[in-house]
Amino acid sequence: MSTDAGVGGGSKTEAETRELLHFVTQETRFAIVSNILQHPEQLPSMYELEQLNPSVSEATVYKHVQKLIEAGIVEEVTLPEDERRQGYPWKFYGLTDEGRAFLEAHNLLEAEETLQRIYETISDKPKKMVKYENAPRPDRE
Repeated sequence: MSTDAGVGGGSKTEAETRELLHFVTQETRFAIVSNILQHPEQLPSMYELEQLNPSVSEATVYKHVQKLIEAGIVEEVTLPEDERRQGYPWKFYGLTDEGRAFLEAHNLLEAEETLQRIYETISDKPKKMVKYENAPRPDRE
């Protein structure tokens, strides 16, 4: 994907917009975007994203998260050092404002509430995932 077709690159041509839509809706990347949307804080850790995508290797999840960051759809958000706790994650992944606006403009956020309700019904989460889910998160204001 060309870097100038990323979200924050100003006004896009129709072809660049189509390319970005195709990029975001690729199966694994769209699953990751959906995982972010369904997370209670919309800031899952890498471990949580890996657990939510068991059919994909951890390396593949990481690679796709990095591609979404490069495209400007997702951002890495870190907990300030003085708020980090041993045994808990301190890096999280959330949609950028531009990424959210792009998804909204292309009707890709319509299932957001449904995704959150589905997430709440997952009952067989590993203990580590529940622990990570309840970890302190950075403020994004």
